[in-house]
Amino acid sequence: MTSNRKPFAFLLAAGAVLAAPLAFAQDTATTTTGAQTGASGTQLTWADLDSNGDGNLSRDEATAHSALAAVFDQADADSDGQLTADEYRTFAAAQSAGPTGEE
Repeated sequence: MTSNRKPFAFLLAAGAVLAAPLAFAQDTATTTTGAQTGASGTQLTWADLDSNGDGNLSRDEATAHSALAAVFDQADADSDGQLTADEYRTFAAAQSAGPTGEE
């Protein structure tokens, strides 16, 4: 692996960690976000992060999960500052599919 691919590989790995539990979730209230845990030591769910209960995550709400905060702008497809579950699933699926145009 060349050195210019290392940042991409890290983002891909981080995306996979985030995507695994959320990408196929039907019930966002019980969906875990993966690698990070809350103060009680339990895994964070989409509902845990969605502090206002509107079903979407704002940029501020996403800051509670550092890996999600790092990719928030990429995942927010319509750039409205609100990450929907569908936007996140689409982003996670694209990250899981890997880069296009590789040799």
